Amino acid sequence: MPFIDLESNLPASRFSEELVNKLCCAAATILDKPKERINVTVKHGLLMAVGGSMAPCVQLAVSSIGVVGTAEQNKQHSAKFFEFFTQELGITADRILIRFYPVEKWQIGKNGTVMTFL
Repeated sequence: MPFIDLESNLPASRFSEELVNKLCCAAATILDKPKERINVTVKHGLLMAVGGSMAPCVQLAVSSIGVVGTAEQNKQHSAKFFEFFTQELGITADRILIRFYPVEKWQIGKNGTVMTFL
């Protein structure tokens, strides 16, 4: 049950429903999870600086069970997410940051319980 939280200083007009759906599908492929399990949140128009510059940028937080727990996994995921954002948003790689957060089944609640029991 991955959580994809995207923050950007780009305006809302750059994040169409189609783009958010593309991000959902890309995340499912990248993380090898069913699309139905992907949760995407997009926050746009934020005051953000990366490396001291307020030029267009994105910061992505990826939280998931079992697929973001090692450097090797995240190196592969990172390359694919970077490719997605450079192609879809036209942002250069130096304006993209990604944080990976491994979570355990007991840390995610769903349907009145936690994932451990589902």
